[in-house]
Amino acid sequence: MKPSLSALLAKLPRPATAEWPDGVFDVEALAHGTMSLQVFAPRGEDRQRPHDQDELYIVASGTSDFIRDGERESVAAGDALFVRAGIEHRFVGMSDDFVTWVIFWGPVGGEAPAPSPSVFAAIDA
Repeated sequence: MKPSLSALLAKLPRPATAEWPDGVFDVEALAHGTMSLQVFAPRGEDRQRPHDQDELYIVASGTSDFIRDGERESVAAGDALFVRAGIEHRFVGMSDDFVTWVIFWGPVGGEAPAPSPSVFAAIDA
């Protein structure tokens, strides 16, 4: 299966809910086992709550600030962001063209830390 970003965006927003009164701004592209690939294109306020699984965002277009566990950083197309399961996070100040892929995977509560140094430690060094 080859998900099309433009076809997925055409499905947004989905109908409003009590939690997302302005409409739901994510749609699943594909899933297999514990993995789910979604497109997230929030407009207005990003009302997401911490998720049960680890997640990876890959910004497809636009810009935004991203708040993760109280830390704020600017993000743009081409950036990748990792969020451990259960961590508070959200996008704020999104540009009108902001779109990100999001990948959820693994067990509830997230994966166990790797026994060796992570790639993130190498990047942050």
